[in-house]
Amino acid sequence: MSLPPLSSLPAVSVVFPVRNEAAHLRDSVRAVLASGYRGEVEVVVAVAPSTDGTETVAAALADDARITMVDNPTGRTPDGLNAAIAAARHDVIVRMDGHALMPRGYIDLAIDALRSTGAGNVGGRMVPEGQQPFQRAVAVAMSSVWGLGGAGHRQGGTAGRAESVYLGSFRREALEDVGGYDPHYVRAQDWELNMRLREAGYLVWFVPQMQVPYFPRATWRDLATQFWRTGQWRREVIRRHPQSRSLRYFAAPVVTVAVAAGLALGVVGVLAGIPALAWTLIIPGGYALGVLGASAVLASRAGSEATMRMPLVLATMHLAWGGGFLRGVRDLST
Repeated sequence: MSLPPLSSLPAVSVVFPVRNEAAHLRDSVRAVLASGYRGEVEVVVAVAPSTDGTETVAAALADDARITMVDNPTGRTPDGLNAAIAAARHDVIVRMDGHALMPRGYIDLAIDALRSTGAGNVGGRMVPEGQQPFQRAVAVAMSSVWGLGGAGHRQGGTAGRAESVYLGSFRREALEDVGGYDPHYVRAQDWELNMRLREAGYLVWFVPQMQVPYFPRATWRDLATQFWRTGQWRREVIRRHPQSRSLRYFAAPVVTVAVAAGLALGVVGVLAGIPALAWTLIIPGGYALGVLGASAVLASRAGSEATMRMPLVLATMHLAWGGGFLRGVRDLST
């Protein structure tokens, strides 16, 4: 799908969907305004009902004429994004999150890629960073093939066509043509939007230099919840868009079933003295050895304290994602 050429310095709207981001929002918005782009930049913040004073912070920021605040009464991310895009004045839309710090030069990279490729959406990768051992283990796992697979927006790679990219910088014409973000998707809305863009004939382009720091979950409970819900919503994408099925999305559910079945049958076999069933313990045992081996491979990147937590982190990512996928979405609000 061809798009009209961009001007030399097109005006840009940076949109934020935020909820409970009082601690980070001010710095995130300031990073956008200090990103070094020489063209016009506006910031549109869609604020969901919050319990930490985010609305107050956003209202204070809106005293700057370059910053606009809009309400997101449902609190859902796609609703907030659509509200911010509707209020935005410009034809290039850059998505940012309230806990992310836009690196200097990020918008310039986006504009250069949109212009040179003619893409409907360009973006880069999140760069997980950890401040304590468990979070460092999560950060290393998330940026490895052992944690989240081989997607470029997770691990990096070379510039080129992509299924999805992190956050995204869009041509408004492309977004409007496909109807923007689908409000059905509480999660996985980025991947689902990029799929519709590609199906409509628009190019989605990965730019490895577009890197945004990301601070992953710092506790086991939060990590397990995140991956459970991500697995649930991945299944929902496949349910509504069967053409998006891929074998790699079934790896974690298959492993989850195999480990759970092998453990249950093996325990029964041991307790009942049935050797044939007891032998199924080799399945969870083999998985555990695999996780330990992957942890050893990642040790040089993680450091000793994070490496000690790596088996738990990897197993949580795999099995929570797989369990969520098997469960599917029951409550569309989560």
